[in-house]
Amino acid sequence: MTKPIDPHAWRPRFPISEKSTYLVNHSLGAMPKAVHAKLEAFATQWETRGVRSWAEGWWTAPLDVGNLLGKLMNAPENSVVMHQNVSVIQSIVGSAFDFAGKRNKVVYSDANFPTNMYVWEGFKRFGARISVVKSEGMEVPTERMIAAIDEETLIVPISHVCFKTSYLQDAKAICARAREVGALVLLDTYQSLGTVPVDVQDLGVDMVCGGSVKWLCGGPGAGYLYVRPDLQDQLNPRVTGWAAHAAPFAFEQGEQRYAHGIARYLHGSPAVASLVQASAGYEAVLEAGVHAIRDHSLRLTGTLEQDLVDRGFEINSPADPARRGGTLTVGLKDDEDGPAFVKALEAREILVDHRPEAGIRVSPHFYTLPEELSVFAETLSELRESRKWQDYVSMTASY
Repeated sequence: MTKPIDPHAWRPRFPISEKSTYLVNHSLGAMPKAVHAKLEAFATQWETRGVRSWAEGWWTAPLDVGNLLGKLMNAPENSVVMHQNVSVIQSIVGSAFDFAGKRNKVVYSDANFPTNMYVWEGFKRFGARISVVKSEGMEVPTERMIAAIDEETLIVPISHVCFKTSYLQDAKAICARAREVGALVLLDTYQSLGTVPVDVQDLGVDMVCGGSVKWLCGGPGAGYLYVRPDLQDQLNPRVTGWAAHAAPFAFEQGEQRYAHGIARYLHGSPAVASLVQASAGYEAVLEAGVHAIRDHSLRLTGTLEQDLVDRGFEINSPADPARRGGTLTVGLKDDEDGPAFVKALEAREILVDHRPEAGIRVSPHFYTLPEELSVFAETLSELRESRKWQDYVSMTASY
């Protein structure tokens, strides 16, 4: 049985939660207090050990931290490698393919995060054919995704949870269809891992990518890539570097001689400090337990949804909690007013954000108290009725 989350116990470990009503975890998760000690240890090592630090954990950090993160998605050992961000990761993956043959179709939905469109659109110049599945309201119908995946499909790069509406795609069904026709799936779990249980083996997914900025509370600069173990040695990314070489410190000249396994998806020298700080977030999420976090999230967002509906607000996220991630998106009468509402809430130490053609995004996490959501709903309603949000119209949201 899953032990319920006690948010009171977690709040001292996430200091901003005791100073602000922090409901923007879909954008930037709160910093764990433990980051201070981890970065101090990193700095001390650099200061006192100098160049020897590379042999004392720095060089292997992308794989070591990858193994830590892999526990959150039930990934086998040595199947996750760390990078800077998803843009880099998707470019690395895409560079491993030859788009000259008949199987050159890339299928994704219009609900993807833009970077996951820009990267693959760029591969059109190398012969990729792009097929975009249209969403319907808040959702991307699974049957549409499945129908678009055929024997000419090479890869399906999709979001597990869509960033605007929090729609949770049926990744298992999509992976099954792709496997049936010989296509690969690259699942972006940026908006799910850390708040929605993810099991790469149960999903049968080929590759998973994401970052640590949001629900993992790991901060910027720590992206991750999972590659199914039996697939790892079958791909040779053209976007590569010396860290992906079979013998990097031999400094061989000429063509790349790829490392065996997940290390072949590395490129240059790792951003060690970012990986050190990210590990604090992973450890906290592992300790809390993703299933317990999910239960806590569903309770809080379910109560908030009803409160907002009772106050006359429209919810632009799926009504079915099983098809919804950790975010509720609140619609406004005029979507262009969203940034002003966000700034008005920020002035009251309530942190949320807004996305065009969606609404105000609200995301509790495992350190969020139920009463904080009541305060948010009451304040949002008061701003609407008093029209005090208009005092912030000239301000532009920066997150």
